[in-house]
Amino acid sequence: MIRFGTLGAAAITPRALIYPCVDEWRASVYAIAARDRSRAEGFARYAGIRHVLDDYQQVVEHPKVDAVYVPLPINLHRTWTIKALEAGKHVLCEKSFASNAIEAQDMARVAVEKQRVLMDAFHYRYHPVFIRAKEIVDSGVLGRVFEIRAAFHVPIPANLDDIRMNYHTGGGVTMDIGCYPISWVRHLTGEEPIEVSARAEVGPPYVDLMLEATLRFPSGIVARTSGDMRETAKFKAEFEVVGELGTLTVVNPLIPQNGHQIKLATRTGTSIELRDRRPTYGYQLDAFVAAVETGAPLLTDAEDAVKQMRVIDRCYRAAGLPLRGDPDVDR
Repeated sequence: MIRFGTLGAAAITPRALIYPCVDEWRASVYAIAARDRSRAEGFARYAGIRHVLDDYQQVVEHPKVDAVYVPLPINLHRTWTIKALEAGKHVLCEKSFASNAIEAQDMARVAVEKQRVLMDAFHYRYHPVFIRAKEIVDSGVLGRVFEIRAAFHVPIPANLDDIRMNYHTGGGVTMDIGCYPISWVRHLTGEEPIEVSARAEVGPPYVDLMLEATLRFPSGIVARTSGDMRETAKFKAEFEVVGELGTLTVVNPLIPQNGHQIKLATRTGTSIELRDRRPTYGYQLDAFVAAVETGAPLLTDAEDAVKQMRVIDRCYRAAGLPLRGDPDVDR
């Protein structure tokens, strides 16, 4: 059994780790630590975690912890992922993986040196909905694909105490939710963009509330992605793949367990497919366990995470914004 230690009491932790472990006999959550021990204790009672430790260092060094879950603010991902890897632990790291590509490369290098599994937690990639979408695109039924439109929009209150609104904690819509459409189009094409242009709307200093990007790939496909967390945004999570012979539209590839649709329209007609409602996070845990236990390859491994962060960096540069984690940006 893989025993996880989790750092902090982030709101995503129950969905991303606690609940999946309930249904997975090969994994459990063994220990937790948070900046506030009382908060960790309350979270442990709620989640049934038996061991509350004093700090993050105790978690990564604990001899009975096999893997560490890192759902901390993005500016802390590099530090604690590397500490965990150097302590011999496997790591499941929340997205965005790091503040920038250089940090991601550091993390990937240590994972190779220590021969540990390091996974970028893009849970959607392991669900049958996205796998089916990828199969359709790769099958040729759409003919030559020339455009992909992908968007993830969620209205978020403009609370300056929210880490997503703070540049120095890795804030910005592209780091938080806009990273998903970028990942979708990278994985649908199986390519990395050769040209990137972008425009952004900024709220708090250097923090993108909305960012639209145009990515041109070697195959000629042009992808248009958008992330929007302005208070006026209307919820949207979908992508559309347009080819010479038809169009594929996938509604809610992000969390299809909450409802989804795979719509394929070609010259021969229109079909709608559904897949199961098992949570994406369960499939993600399956993949992580298989990688640890059998060396099975990951679709969102550290190498892929570096490529993802390179594209995010390019989007920020193209939009005229500093990369996250730039020490020269005023505090």
